[in-house]
Amino acid sequence: MLLPLKQGELQKLIPAVATGNQFSSALGTPPRILQRLMISSIGGVITLLISQSQVASQFYSLWLVSGVVFLLYILWGPIVEAGRRNSRLRRYPYAALFDGKVVDIYIQEKIENRHEQANRMGELELVENRRTWMFLELEDEEGYLGKLKFPMEKKYKYIRNGTRIRCLVLSETKDFIRVSALSDAWLPDERFWVGEYPYLLRPAFEELCQYRLN
Repeated sequence: MLLPLKQGELQKLIPAVATGNQFSSALGTPPRILQRLMISSIGGVITLLISQSQVASQFYSLWLVSGVVFLLYILWGPIVEAGRRNSRLRRYPYAALFDGKVVDIYIQEKIENRHEQANRMGELELVENRRTWMFLELEDEEGYLGKLKFPMEKKYKYIRNGTRIRCLVLSETKDFIRVSALSDAWLPDERFWVGEYPYLLRPAFEELCQYRLN
């Protein structure tokens, strides 16, 4: 079942500014966090050192501000990324509340990154970091809707075919013939969320479901 959202409801469910959950998600994996930290510290130190050599220059303030911006990259980088991801869904002209079920489940390993590493013999070898992802096929009484994917966690083993699932459906067309995107999803019977990224303000979405569906 698809229930179109009223005007302004989408903006209430997906914020323009990153929430705490969205910030944590946008930080990324430990290697990504380390990368951000290196950019922040190295860029900040270099630009601040340059600023000290430009004390008498008219560009001193510019270099100083640039240094502070670099040092704070570890904080504002994820905020900007989360805001950008939120805007992808907020821009769609039509959104609807989906109430359906899981009709197929499968697991797949995805390569997160590759890097070269020296083995005991001193030879370089390619190392692949893999992560297990779960895929859910969704449908309602009108037929197939789409697919959700997200990193596997232990609690997700309780998901079965026929499990009730609710999420937002985004489309460029009013009739939703073509689904453009899906949000993260709420499983009311299991009482947990699934999704690659936490787009929704979850308490607000659960309240909307209770009001519109129960």
